[in-house]
Amino acid sequence: MLTTLVLTLIGRDQPGLVRNVASVIAAQGGNWLESRLCRLGGEFAGIVRVEVDAAQAAELTTALQEVAGLRVTVHGEDGAASAVPAATAALDLVGSDRPGILREVSAVLAAHGLNVEDLATERVEAPMGGGKLFQLRAVVSVPAGVELARVRGDLEKLAADLMVELKLEAKG
Repeated sequence: MLTTLVLTLIGRDQPGLVRNVASVIAAQGGNWLESRLCRLGGEFAGIVRVEVDAAQAAELTTALQEVAGLRVTVHGEDGAASAVPAATAALDLVGSDRPGILREVSAVLAAHGLNVEDLATERVEAPMGGGKLFQLRAVVSVPAGVELARVRGDLEKLAADLMVELKLEAKG
């Protein structure tokens, strides 16, 4: 019987970390299903979903704890949490950076019951020496019965207050 595990990884970035984790998973008969891995401020951070025979899960967990240079946390996956949402939408935002943008945007999403499925943010130099820009790209799940037009309206009001450009569109 197969079980699915979700791993969180963090450690000082260095070549070979992904190879080391992938090697441990493969050596324990695991299958790497999906992941999000990145370098942030000199640190390596990631989340990985793997499938492994239930009888090997404990051995895999132990072996992962021994990967040099990484702190690894292993979580069992909640099957209900991996269900596909009824609908998804893409959210893009760009504007002058200032504290609180993500707090304000996520508050609107939460107020409408939307869940963040994937989120990437970054702060970049504005063209022509115009300071710093905050950029956000997200995929959100939209529960049945939620009108995306109402969410978009609330986000557009917020965008005017924050002086950012924002776009929310239903996906496929």
